[in-house]
Amino acid sequence: MLDSVFSTLYNSYTELTVPLFLLLMLSALVLGALEALVYRRNNPCTRSFAVTLAMLPAVVSVIILMVSGSIGAGVAVAGTFSLVRFRSAPGSAKEIAAVFIAMAIGLACGMGCPGLAALFTLIMCGVELLYSRIGFGEEKDNLQKTLSVTLPESLEYSEIFDDLFAEYTTEAKMTRVKTTNLGSLNRLSYDITLRNPGTEKALIDAIRCRNGNLEVSIGCRMPEINEL
Repeated sequence: MLDSVFSTLYNSYTELTVPLFLLLMLSALVLGALEALVYRRNNPCTRSFAVTLAMLPAVVSVIILMVSGSIGAGVAVAGTFSLVRFRSAPGSAKEIAAVFIAMAIGLACGMGCPGLAALFTLIMCGVELLYSRIGFGEEKDNLQKTLSVTLPESLEYSEIFDDLFAEYTTEAKMTRVKTTNLGSLNRLSYDITLRNPGTEKALIDAIRCRNGNLEVSIGCRMPEINEL
């Protein structure tokens, strides 16, 4: 089942037949749709991203079929793929992983191994469902926040919140300092990891007592591409 269909349906001296091409395309589309459905079930995403995941394996498999045996065409396609990142918006680590899975499915189908592609899809979808059900890494993500604090320009901010961070967080790192309101205020940004869930309000109230009741906000930390 995992052998290449090339060895059974045609050999290296015959051209790619229409039935074989349709078989590979259908396999890639079905497996891509399965991967997209599983991803969308466990992760919020746009309709366009789900459609892209469903179609990407078929696109990759066609490219592999067209460049098979041609070194020059393979180099040209590799250069084309390297330019895609400059025309794409930055995505989260989950989105990048999903795109790589879809490309791997397409590669397997393009090499004439739909059985291997199906087995790979089932394994990866099963792993994704398992991780989603057990909440793998979810607790830490919920504790990682971005804190923004506004201070009067006259206050020294370097160590003003150290005792609060020691009480409410396990990690706190200043990431940015920005002046605002014609330099009369400083806006500080921190990446923090809360010690316990549900302590955001207590931390905000404590900070307001230090910054003169100016603006304080806590939000979810945005994922970065290099987290993959």
